[in-house]
Amino acid sequence: MNREEMRPSGVATKILLSEEVRAQIRAHGAETYPQECCGALLGHDGETGREVTALLPLVNRSEDSPRNRFSITADDVREAEKAGAKMHGLEVIGWYHSHPDHPPRPSEYDREYAWPWYSYIIVSVEKGAAKEMSSWQLADDRSGFSEEKIEVMRVRAGEAQFEGAGR
Repeated sequence: MNREEMRPSGVATKILLSEEVRAQIRAHGAETYPQECCGALLGHDGETGREVTALLPLVNRSEDSPRNRFSITADDVREAEKAGAKMHGLEVIGWYHSHPDHPPRPSEYDREYAWPWYSYIIVSVEKGAAKEMSSWQLADDRSGFSEEKIEVMRVRAGEAQFEGAGR
């Protein structure tokens, strides 16, 4: 990854995922509508960006407001770390969730409960249909999020191609 693709903190500013992974996030959001879905992003930081190669869908543990909040437990984090390790040494590089009937931008609640370094993919689900998708990373000082460019990998005739995506 070159310096232009890094923030001053050394964090990647783009996230790469396959069409299959993108479709799985969108489907999970639509399936759980009108509640928020959530899950772990498994992969690694590569030379061209942060690469998501697998997902681990999780149960939204929010008891007070699952329609506009998601919550995971320490056991969920451990489960995600173990799943990644079993998948050829993948790491938990982030989390995804949906925003039912809201744009795919982090809320104040998201900022309060997010952890720096991780990527956060948010998919907007309107009336049960997945719409726009975006990715964000919390600043080290927790002051706010920076948007990460999403690139969807397309595989054709043995070569990987990437194209900008968010929808």
